[in-house]
This record gives sequence, C-alpha cells and structure tokens, in this order.
Amino acid sequence: IARIMGKMTMGIQVIDRSCRDVWLVLMVEDLARKAGLPVMPEVGVYDSPEVNAFATGPSKRRSLVAFSTGLLRSMNRNEIEGVAGHEIAHIANGDMVTMTLLQGVINAFVMCFARVIAWAISQNSRDEDRQTSSYLVTFLLEMVLGVLGMIVVCAFSRYREFRADRGGAQYAGKQDMIAALERLASNQRR
Repeated sequence: IARIMGKMTMGIQVIDRSCRDVWLVLMVEDLARKAGLPVMPEVGVYDSPEVNAFATGPSKRRSLVAFSTGLLRSMNRNEIEGVAGHEIAHIANGDMVTMTLLQGVINAFVMCFARVIAWAISQNSRDEDRQTSSYLVTFLLEMVLGVLGMIVVCAFSRYREFRADRGGAQYAGKQDMIAALERLASNQRR
C-alpha cells in the first residue's frame, strides 16, 4: 500500500529498461544485486524541484526507489549513484517496515501507560470527578509520553540514516557516497 500510495500522491512515473533514463534503472539494478535484494525494486521519477529521493514499500520483494527531477538535474551520475545506494540500503535493512513497527509499538506503549497511570491517579478522586480527571490525566500523559516516544523514534531514525549512508558507501562506493553527501550539504546551505 505504501508503494501504491507513494506513486499516487507523488505522481511517480515508474520507469523501466525501455525508457530514455535506462541508465537509472540499470544503476538501481546493479546496486540491488550488490545489496543481495531478492527482487529488483521498481524505479520511479517524480516532478519536483526539491533535491530528494526515497525508498518505500512493505518488503524487500515489493519496494520502490523514487528520484525527484530536481535531484536528477542537480547531481551528476556518481552523486546519484551514492543517493541510490543509500536508498537501496534502506530497503536491504528493512527500514520502512522497522520504522512502521517501531512507531506502532511506541504508540501502543504511550496509550497503555497513559491509561494505567491515569487510572491510578484518578483512584484518589471523588466518584463524581473520577471519570473527568481520568480523561484529563490521560490526555496530558498521552501528550507528554508521545513527545518522549517521538524522541525515541527520531533517535532511531537518525541511526538508520547513518546505517543507510554506510550501506550506500558499501554498494555505490565510498567516493560516490561522499560526493552525494557533499552535494546535498551544499544544496542545503543554499
């Protein structure tokens, strides 16, 4: 579903060996082989001035790597290969599923802990105020615990980005990954 939604919402055009950008498909195919992916990911391009690329999909067998037209216009092929290697590493590491599961587990803990703590606190309230105080405390705790959970998710997200950079260097080559990161940094400064 994530792959299909990505295609629809971003206006991604899936490309293959018959298109004029066959070099991009062949590049992703080579990187997927180096990463040991069981199936070649779909490759797509979407119209956006942003310098961006992403990987999505529910599994290593059903994934998509998409590149913005802004990225394809502003980077050379070596830099694009570094970016593609990074995205392939996300797929090889199972990052899309891992992040979804992590967010779900964090949300479940937040809701559970908020309700348990609110129930314990509301036991000290008068009977007529117990339900209202429980709702209020639950709401406040969900906000506070949600922020703490978000910190955990963001920390893990940072870790997986560094891990994907390392994978990108492994699959595309250290120099291509360094060139891609330097280009991205210079684009961000502008």
